[in-house]
Amino acid sequence: MTDLLRYPLLNTIKSPDDLDDLNKDQLILLAAELRSFLLHTLDNIGGHLSSNLGAVELTIALHRIFNAPADKIIWDVGHQAYPHKILTGRAQQLDTIRIKNGLSGFPKRSESPYDAFGVGHSSTSISAALGMAIAAKKAGLKQKSVAVIGDGAMTAGMAFEALNHAGDLDADLLVILNDNDMSISPNVGGLSNYFAKVLSGKLYTSVKSNSKKVLSSMPSVWELACRAEEHMKGMVIPGTLFEELGFNYIGPVDGHDLPPLLTTLKNIKELSGPQFLHIVTQKGKGFEAAEKNPTQYHAASPGFYTNPPDSSSAKPEAALTYTQVFSEWIVDAAHKNQQLIGITPAMREGSGLLEFSEQFTDRYYDVGIAEQHCVTLAAGMACEGLRPVVAIYSSFLQRAYDQLIHDVALQNLGVLFAIDRAGIVGNDGATHTGNFDLSFMRCIPNMTIMAPADENECYHMLDYGFALNSPVAVRYPRGKGPGKAIDKQQSIQLEMGKGELVFNNEQDKEITGQETLKTVALLNFGSLLHEALLAADELSDKYLIKIVNMRFIKPLDSRAPQQLAQSSDLLITLEDNSILGGAGSAVNECLISQASICPVINLGLPDIFPEHATQQEIYHDYGLDCSGLVKTIQDKLALR
Repeated sequence: MTDLLRYPLLNTIKSPDDLDDLNKDQLILLAAELRSFLLHTLDNIGGHLSSNLGAVELTIALHRIFNAPADKIIWDVGHQAYPHKILTGRAQQLDTIRIKNGLSGFPKRSESPYDAFGVGHSSTSISAALGMAIAAKKAGLKQKSVAVIGDGAMTAGMAFEALNHAGDLDADLLVILNDNDMSISPNVGGLSNYFAKVLSGKLYTSVKSNSKKVLSSMPSVWELACRAEEHMKGMVIPGTLFEELGFNYIGPVDGHDLPPLLTTLKNIKELSGPQFLHIVTQKGKGFEAAEKNPTQYHAASPGFYTNPPDSSSAKPEAALTYTQVFSEWIVDAAHKNQQLIGITPAMREGSGLLEFSEQFTDRYYDVGIAEQHCVTLAAGMACEGLRPVVAIYSSFLQRAYDQLIHDVALQNLGVLFAIDRAGIVGNDGATHTGNFDLSFMRCIPNMTIMAPADENECYHMLDYGFALNSPVAVRYPRGKGPGKAIDKQQSIQLEMGKGELVFNNEQDKEITGQETLKTVALLNFGSLLHEALLAADELSDKYLIKIVNMRFIKPLDSRAPQQLAQSSDLLITLEDNSILGGAGSAVNECLISQASICPVINLGLPDIFPEHATQQEIYHDYGLDCSGLVKTIQDKLALR
């Protein structure tokens, strides 16, 4: 735990109200302390780093000028909200962030009244802030609504939909574009800060308002004045687009220079109607390694600061992550098929497309945070004979559900979806959980859905799915597999809609008095097979056990559940997906249609949003690990 006593100013901040007691020089010192506190705390536990280091001064300025929680501050995406949590009474708990029963890694309404809106996905802040501004106006409240959105999140259509709507309304909304993907240009300095002060000041806005009243009766003169103002702004600031949408554009402002930032925000607070403030910040600010490589330090591992890894002595890890398996596959496949195209919605590194993007530059497309466009772009490519592969997180595919149905599946187009972070994601928590995809994809006609049990199976499922030239999803979890080496020379035998019997102790050994033993059949869907095999080994002397690796969720291997239901005392389905509508539901439907009678237990995630914890902790909590499976089998069969 980082000792707050080492930070004399930060230690005095128990709520944003305490910022009022500090002068501007002290606020600058506070920013340095806060940045140091972040570095040392996250060095112990890991977490989102670059974006938080870049948002320190902005966070201080917002909480100094605005009156949260009465004024609503909404952080888009939310992985830059650690300074916000620190200044709103959660500094002592920061070392629990993203840990089971600790702070969430994102703003969460149930965690603090200062977290005005729960976030985790991108580009929602403007819509939410506008909704709050409308509600405040209807209630006659003078509260302000502030949306802080990063430039990456501005690539999503939802952000522009909200901007377009807000510009037509007279709601008190401030949108802050935290432009943190560019160096601070010469524009951002004395001259730019000066214009920001002028354009946000009372004198300018008063003159502008009164001039409108006087000159509006003379249309030609008013139009000339508007054009002159637009051209004057255009010479020093890039705000024409936002002005056209109906916002009063101010900026760009150096987001690390507190005095002018405070002055500008104070001026803007007095203005009514939709305002747009453009600030420029640097990801990783104050930590040289993160400044040079903000992507690498987006989510830092413990020890990044005091014990940075020595790349020269780093040893490759034996077990591959599923993301690395996909990375290896798509590069191999691209060499074989010139029509293969790789597409991702702003997740090149996270989805394992870095090497592909470097080797096949002209066949790689990062569409930004625009999942809907991503999927329909792939559909258009497929119509013209290209072979698109969409690398996407499970929780992000949710945002393109209509496009998956209408643009890909309905037209039966050859798009392969490589779905990463399926199932339990762990420390990122409920906003990023991937335990709904089997449920929402299973009902879509023309879809083939596969879930690998190990790394080798993942590689060959991607190969098999790509060859089908129809809508295919291969979904795999975050992190490493069980350590199964990829055999590229010999493909596993995949047959459409067929599973594989992987454990049968009736055949493996002779069991004395086996006719008196109760029989258990387990149908596994995906990466939890390793846990099922461990449980089978533990129980193999007590029960007759058969385990089938089902491989396909759709089409389902209907023969396996039908045959096993007839010969088993208990049938279990196992998946890292919601039980509601998932693979287990598919088995239930199959058995009901055949009037099969056998006790069935569906194991998976209950009707909840899993809280943040490690993957293994969540598996254990919901009985999806070896010990949970053993207990379930023993408890159920003890009753029969």
